[in-house]
Amino acid sequence: MKLWFNLLCRDVPAQFGFYRAVLGLPEAEASRSPIYRALETPDFQFGFNAAPAYGLLGLADRQPTGGERVPVVAYATLMLDGPDAVDAAVQAAQDAGGRIVKPPYATYYGQWQAVLADPEDNVFRVSAIGLPAGMQAPPLPQA
Repeated sequence: MKLWFNLLCRDVPAQFGFYRAVLGLPEAEASRSPIYRALETPDFQFGFNAAPAYGLLGLADRQPTGGERVPVVAYATLMLDGPDAVDAAVQAAQDAGGRIVKPPYATYYGQWQAVLADPEDNVFRVSAIGLPAGMQAPPLPQA
């Protein structure tokens, strides 16, 4: 199975450029259309749809009507090669106009992770298995 994950965007070229700068992935050129661009690896495709996709998908009644901030109901976690790659992605996101929601931190499950928002305020995480040298995982939070 191969995962294809899509964002519905106000500005497809800008969102495509942001994630390309953050992740350094190649374009899925065969998938390009006037209303779609995507980044691709052998394992997944990360796509960016323009507003007409709402109607094509039968979602016209769920399309945002203005500049309102939509709630976070889902987010992607992009697993990177190591803690240094997480730190580099955070810097690249800032440089490309993104926002740090939560700076890099050690998780209780032993990952180095940051929570970011893209220029359209979609939330995503960058994470890597393992922690920077000398860092320990915090204790499991209590329910």
